[in-house]
Amino acid sequence: MIAYAMVGTANLEKAKAFYTELLAEMGAKLAMDVGRAAFFGTGKGQPMFGICTPFNKEAASAGNGDMVALAAGSREGVDKLYAKAISLGASDEGAPGERMPGFYGAYFRDLDGNKLAFVHIG
Repeated sequence: MIAYAMVGTANLEKAKAFYTELLAEMGAKLAMDVGRAAFFGTGKGQPMFGICTPFNKEAASAGNGDMVALAAGSREGVDKLYAKAISLGASDEGAPGERMPGFYGAYFRDLDGNKLAFVHIG
């Protein structure tokens, strides 16, 4: 159902470098770069994650209550991806752990303050 999720950035080149390295851990790569926006994905027809400078040319800001959750494939995947995000300069918003039976996740904010999570359900 989801075609893509997108977050804003104040520095597109810095954000592309961050997400290129981080999402490579999930098998994703830069799939499309259209100048003010870049999209990462794992294959044609699969959901993508995008970053962009705001269309209205106002400052990018992280939304209060907004969050993108990315499937990590396993608990170990959550741990590994969370550690990678932190090593790349992300800030902690909740270390890896079981939040409820069958839901394991870790939360962080990217370089622009956007909140994301790596999760494993099951």
